[in-house]
Amino acid sequence: MWRFLMVVGWLTLGAAPAFAQERATIEKLNDSWTAAFNKGDAAAVAALYTEDAYVLPPGSEIVKGRAAIEAFWRQAAQQMSDAKLTTVDLMPLGPGAAREIGTVSLKTKSGPPQEVVGKYAVVWLKVGSDWKLETDIWNTNK
Repeated sequence: MWRFLMVVGWLTLGAAPAFAQERATIEKLNDSWTAAFNKGDAAAVAALYTEDAYVLPPGSEIVKGRAAIEAFWRQAAQQMSDAKLTTVDLMPLGPGAAREIGTVSLKTKSGPPQEVVGKYAVVWLKVGSDWKLETDIWNTNK
């Protein structure tokens, strides 16, 4: 039994540095998401999602699939800008999945601009060698 526990311990210690690299990759993908959103490039935003991903916006219906997600973010980018995402916690859910919790801030494009602050939870899946968003849900703090 103790040998099994030692092997599990060694595997866990070896997984931590590897997942640190994955965290850096996911944070760069978040930077790509915000840059694309802030430019109004809904196609680039949607490309960060799996083909059959879910977006669960507050007060709205479920958005499923990359094409619908692109249309959703295109409309959202017409109303909001200056998105900023901050990862608070990232937890592996196995070798090919991770759960991220974070905060988000945006500004409305209406005059005068108002800041919108909230939090999100997403599930990332490894598709081939790439991380993709599979589930995306958020709400505002007010």
